[in-house]
Amino acid sequence: MDDALGTRIAGEIAARRDDLIRLTQDLIRIPTLNPPGRNYRAICDYLAARLAASGFSVELIRAEGAPGDAPAHPRWNLVARAEGAARGDCVHFNSHHDVVEVGHGWTRDPFGAEIEGDRIYGRGACDMKGGLAASIIAAEAFRAACPGHRGAIEISATADEETGGYGGVAYLAEQGRFSPERVQHVIIPEPLNKDRICLGHRGVWWAEIETKGRIAHGSMPFLGDSAVRHMGAVLAEMEATLFPLLATKRTEMPVVPEGAKQSTLNINSIHGGEKEQEEGYTGLPAPCVPDRCRIVIDRRYLIEEDLAEVKAEVTALLERVKAARPTFQYDIRDLFEVRPTMTERDAPVVRSTAAAIERVLGRQAGYVVSPGTYDQKHIDRIGRLRNCIAYGPGVLDLAHQPDEWVGIGDMTDSAKVMALVLADLLAP
Repeated sequence: MDDALGTRIAGEIAARRDDLIRLTQDLIRIPTLNPPGRNYRAICDYLAARLAASGFSVELIRAEGAPGDAPAHPRWNLVARAEGAARGDCVHFNSHHDVVEVGHGWTRDPFGAEIEGDRIYGRGACDMKGGLAASIIAAEAFRAACPGHRGAIEISATADEETGGYGGVAYLAEQGRFSPERVQHVIIPEPLNKDRICLGHRGVWWAEIETKGRIAHGSMPFLGDSAVRHMGAVLAEMEATLFPLLATKRTEMPVVPEGAKQSTLNINSIHGGEKEQEEGYTGLPAPCVPDRCRIVIDRRYLIEEDLAEVKAEVTALLERVKAARPTFQYDIRDLFEVRPTMTERDAPVVRSTAAAIERVLGRQAGYVVSPGTYDQKHIDRIGRLRNCIAYGPGVLDLAHQPDEWVGIGDMTDSAKVMALVLADLLAP
């Protein structure tokens, strides 16, 4: 890329700073809460009008039949494409448009998009409407600076990343939207700091473990068999053997933060016995021995581990408990699994992004791997496209937090980086 093009790109982005701020605010003010999936069509309509006016052809795609899709909350996605003047690669920017619940602890309107200093506040500001806005500004600035570019630029705004991505990127990948013949480079503007390239993520296995007992009167528990006590034995065995084992498993992946470089397991929930009553119920619970107890486990595993072995560790634990407790019975049910993925550092989109970061920020890019999964899993697993990274503005620690914010300066710098990547990959 010649210096003159880089200078023109920088000028185009600087001229769009106020537009970047307004665009980010507009996106935050559309409360695309997931669950249940509110205002998905509204944000897609807004983006469709914006991108059509910028010369993109636009499609709105509903993920009919996907998990969560329903007449009350249809799963809408947007894909916009701008063709260049000659044949070439396609660079695709993918952002999810859904945000998580607001939660407690906010000191300002979660959907007010208030500005204070260099920050724009709001649910989704960091994760990841700031990144979506930055990618749009980057694409528009590059096309203005280099109208004769080759190849194509795509921008997508997709549903349900916060709940697995099955109504968004997974659905689009199943339709061939991320096939290597159609798209060659993908950048997902997740908030991983403007000077870092995220190459992939750890694997995940969610499962439900249920212990079984026999109901009886609570005054005569010896006539029953407590499923909660059985689950207590499972938890004790985890503390004694499984957690120490996981602490010994370490990865060569550059996972952040440091604690995520080992295998981890979280107990997401536990419930046993009588169903909890609705809020406001003032009666007492019934005196019964619990005949069922369930936990949901969230096991994050490393690229060096095999998923079958990960599952076998838990099964072996349950069998040890069974051998020690004559009446112990259990079921285990898979809920969700994603294999680890990591793009090579010498992949084209990685090299281009690293060079752009160094040019814009004056320092070398850092390389990281996410402790949790994001939509790269579907682009890799279903789309079979490995030339994919996450790169975008924002501090990951702010995601899902009260008073979430994104920095205006960070968005501007990230937009410059993204536009320079386009110049490297698509300029004549």
